[in-house]
Amino acid sequence: KTNHLVTVEGGWPQFGVGAEICARVMEGPAFNYLDAPVTRVTGVDIPMPYAKTLEEHSLPQVKDIIFSVKKTLNI
Repeated sequence: KTNHLVTVEGGWPQFGVGAEICARVMEGPAFNYLDAPVTRVTGVDIPMPYAKTLEEHSLPQVKDIIFSVKKTLNI
């Protein structure tokens, strides 16, 4: 509807569902309908910490999602 794509997942940046969705869109005919590059919001590329506070900082936060959406929509 907006011709933009932002994927959000709590996993690592590589080998995730978001990475696969982005790859398929970029390689397929849907790429021609995009008005901006595909954006992925993922967890930090580190081993998942055991401590609750560190775990919360390694996962995508609401502010990260809002920032990425605004950047993608150019608002």
